[in-house]
Amino acid sequence: MVNLVQVLTSGILIGLVYSLVALGLTLIWGVVEIVNFAHGDFLMVAMYLVFTFYSAFRLDPMISLPLVAIAMAILGVAVHKLVIKPVLKAPMLAQIFVTFGLMIFLRGMAQFIWSPNYRAIPNPLISGSIDIGGVYIGLPQLVAGVGSILGTAVVAWIVYRTEVGRGLRATAEDREAASLMGIDPEKMFSWTWAIGAGSLGIAGALLANFFYIFPEVGAVFGLIAFVTVALGGFGSVEGAFIAGIIIGLVQALSGFFLDPAIKDIPVYALYLIIVVIRPQGLMGEF
Repeated sequence: MVNLVQVLTSGILIGLVYSLVALGLTLIWGVVEIVNFAHGDFLMVAMYLVFTFYSAFRLDPMISLPLVAIAMAILGVAVHKLVIKPVLKAPMLAQIFVTFGLMIFLRGMAQFIWSPNYRAIPNPLISGSIDIGGVYIGLPQLVAGVGSILGTAVVAWIVYRTEVGRGLRATAEDREAASLMGIDPEKMFSWTWAIGAGSLGIAGALLANFFYIFPEVGAVFGLIAFVTVALGGFGSVEGAFIAGIIIGLVQALSGFFLDPAIKDIPVYALYLIIVVIRPQGLMGEF
């Protein structure tokens, strides 16, 4: 029984991180209507930025977190302006090729700058574990879960409680009508990329406390992010949050009852089932 509780706890905590990672992907699709295949690689860049801040200035991931979030937000706006904007009115195939090419470019850049070697943050401020009734919870994982909740809450507040959020939702609903009401869609697109990439900066700093950093780490979380968004519904903040927890639990329980080596198979099987049976996901668009 204790082992099962341990597995469920671990699944929920990593699922919360999945939610935060998927949040940017679902926002960008909901507002800009483009699928970013380089989404996971933005997370990889964020994790390498954390590593660079530690290597150069000995800044702990939790201290560099706001700096990384801001840097990633700026990167998101720059990518939108320089890479995405020119193809927004192009055929979808061109958009797919652009984000896929961006994914390859970011991975190649990471290998060139930081090498293909695995990196890690030695002796982070948050380390160790706590024992609650025989259930051991890693402090880095616990902080990552709590941080993901807070990060998701901040993004939800921006989307549903601010003037910018109202503009984002109006643009997602009907960009032409929003433009007639005085909302600049281009400005909203920039905000969307800033928020989406900034949330990955937060996730990257949280993950760097306990996860290895390497050029292909984005593929690990990028694929899970697509499954999470498909389950929750493209464009839904609440859906991404709920689906992330579900994916984390499915993954953890699969590793517990089946085999850790195949724990991702049920996750991707769930993705196929959702796409076929309910392509709009649990919550649909916001």
